[in-house]
This record gives sequence, C-alpha cells and structure tokens, in this order.
Amino acid sequence: MDLSFGMRPESRDLLDRVVAMIRDHVIPLEAEYHDEVGKGDRWTYTPRQTEILEGLKQKAKDAGLWNFWLTDSEKGIGLTTVEYAYFAEEMGKTPLGAEVFNCSAPDTGNMEVFERYGTQKQKDMWLSKLLKGEIRSAYLMTEPDVASSDATNVRMACVRDGDDYVLNGEKWWASGAGDPRCAVYIVMVKTGSDDLTKHARQSMIVVDAKTPGIEVLRPMQVYGHDDAPHGHMHIRFKDVRVPAEDLLLGEGRGFEIAQGRLGPGRIHHCMRAIGQAEAALELMCRRSMEREAFGKPLAQLGANFDIIAECRMEIEMARLLCLKAAWFMDQGDKRAAAPWISQIKVVAPRVALKVIDEAVQMHGAEGISQDTPLANAWTHVRTLRLADGPDAVHRRQVARAELRKYTQRPV
Repeated sequence: MDLSFGMRPESRDLLDRVVAMIRDHVIPLEAEYHDEVGKGDRWTYTPRQTEILEGLKQKAKDAGLWNFWLTDSEKGIGLTTVEYAYFAEEMGKTPLGAEVFNCSAPDTGNMEVFERYGTQKQKDMWLSKLLKGEIRSAYLMTEPDVASSDATNVRMACVRDGDDYVLNGEKWWASGAGDPRCAVYIVMVKTGSDDLTKHARQSMIVVDAKTPGIEVLRPMQVYGHDDAPHGHMHIRFKDVRVPAEDLLLGEGRGFEIAQGRLGPGRIHHCMRAIGQAEAALELMCRRSMEREAFGKPLAQLGANFDIIAECRMEIEMARLLCLKAAWFMDQGDKRAAAPWISQIKVVAPRVALKVIDEAVQMHGAEGISQDTPLANAWTHVRTLRLADGPDAVHRRQVARAELRKYTQRPV
C-alpha cells in the first residue's frame, strides 16, 4: 500500500496564501463580525456583517482561493482529498474560515448532490448560485419523533399526486435553514411502503425554501445558543407540493445519494476539528507562558507540561488518521474508505474536545466567557459528536468491518 500524505508544490503555495489570508484578513475581523449578532433582528445580517463577510469572500474569489472542496470535479482547482485536508484544517481555525472560501457545510455536501445526481435544471437553478456563494442551503434529514441516526426510520411522508409529490411531516436540526440566504433544501423523505426492503423506502427531494406550506417552528438551541443568524431550525411541512421532477434519481434511492453526500462531509468536519484543536493548543500555550501564579508561569505548575505534551501528541495522531481516511477516499473505493471515515469521525471530535477543554482550564474563568473563542469552539465540537452520525453508530461500523475479517457470517 503506497500511502502518500504529502502535497504538490503548487498546492503548498496555494495553502500558504490561504494561511496568510486567514491570519491577516479573516481573524482580525472575527470578533467585530460576531459582535454584530443581536443588533436588531437576530435572524438577519447587519449591514456591517454583510460588508465584512461579502468583502472577505470577494477577496478570496479575486485571489482564486475558492471552492477548494471540489476535489474530483472539473469545477474545482485540482486538489486531492489529502491536500484538501490541510486547507480545511486551516479554515477550521476561525468560524468564518469555511464560508470565506465557499467551503461551508451543509453547502458543500448539497453541491456534491446537485453535481452528481441533479438534473441540468437543478444545476442551473441552484448549483450555479451555490458555487458562486450567492445563496446558502440546508440538508433536512433528522426528525424529532424517530431515532434518525438510523435513517431507515425517516418517515416524512412524500406521496405522488399527479405531477407533484406532497410532503407532510417535521424535520429539526436543519442547520443553516435560519439563514435569510438559505434558498433551497435537500430533504430525506419516505416514498416506499414498509413492504419494501428497508433501504429502498427513502428518497431525496429538492425543495425551494419558499414553497407554500413550509413553516419554521423555532430555532433549536445548542447549549443555550441559537447560532443566529445561521441557526438549526425545526420545520413543519404541511401539504407542501413539489414538482415530481425534483425527486433525485428516483424513488428509493435516498441511501445511495446519502452515501455519496455524507462521506466527504464527515471527513471535512474532522479536518476542521483538527484546526480547532490546533487553535486551542496555541491559546493554551500562550496563556501558560504569559500568565503567572504562585510566582511561576502556569506552564511550570501542576501537570501542565504533561497536558500540553499529550495534546500535541493526540492532535498529531488524529491528523494522521484523518489523512489516511482522505487517502482512501482518493483511491475511489467508497466501501474501503467508509471504516476509516468512521474512525476519524469518532477520533477527531474527541481529541478536539479534550484539547479545547484543557485550554479552557488553562484560562480559568476567562476560558468559559465570551472573551476567548474557546467556549463557542467547545460547543461546536461537542455537537459534532452527534452530527452526521453519533459516535456509537460509527464505532459499530468500525467494529463490523473489523469482525468481518474473522467470519463469513454477516455482522
């Protein structure tokens, strides 16, 4: 097995430009951008927020630093998944990073769906605008009344009626659906009866966010925060009519599309989590050298040397696992890549949470306040242990892959 986790020189040069832009232009505006939330309607962007965000996006576009996530498309810039991992890690060091370079979830996954499975009409209507960063999108799968970590439970009704499908049901944790720029949803629905095999009952359908019958019930709070103006919304569909042509691929093919969408999205989350861990470790180290207690720098007190060392080693291990999963993705065999993606989906958030928590501890009371990015980072990464499949589901997949080596029976 010829593993290669390196970068081509031209990709390294591009990454250096991304690092410089994040350092010199994005991070200096981060605090001002977030201070604007709540000035007026929390679910709109203030003029200053728009000015900051759109200005940074235009700067990235002008510099050719755009849509890095397109690793296997002629619309991208030719990065491998391994190379993109380094870019995503840098973007993960600031909450604005991914959107500035048009690499945000859930848009990247939705764009992959449109490109791989969408009709030309859907590409013209939605994909082109998403690729330009003109609109945002949401992916609706999770439902409040069923265990959606097993997506065979998804039961939002999607019934054919003439030239339309009619949707009834509720979805929640629709990330980004609160954003006033969110124009389109990709929705996992149930089209088949229980007589069908369990993986042939669900489908995906494209829904214009302004379709009559859609009601946003409330923003879901994450540890008491609503993530305005982006948000994770609880949405009700009541007799929502969608043209039948907007069902992707055909009835019963939802899981096929989901595997194409979720694999890359899961690993992108993990890449960014490693970036968050690196940012937290830097804050921890700076604090430990600058702050004194009992006559010594914090670094020299208690077990802080060991804590810093353990954080560094665990980040390095997580990064290597992430790169190996990315390498498997680059080989083009989704089945072979799946257990590696599941491994890093468990490991990366776990490591990032530990590092962020240790950084909080090093900062004392300031670490849980709004004066550092650590509290928000912890909340985001803790959520990642549930997003795109909880830890238990991914551990199950890893164990099943391991046990198949020792038996001919299904596990």
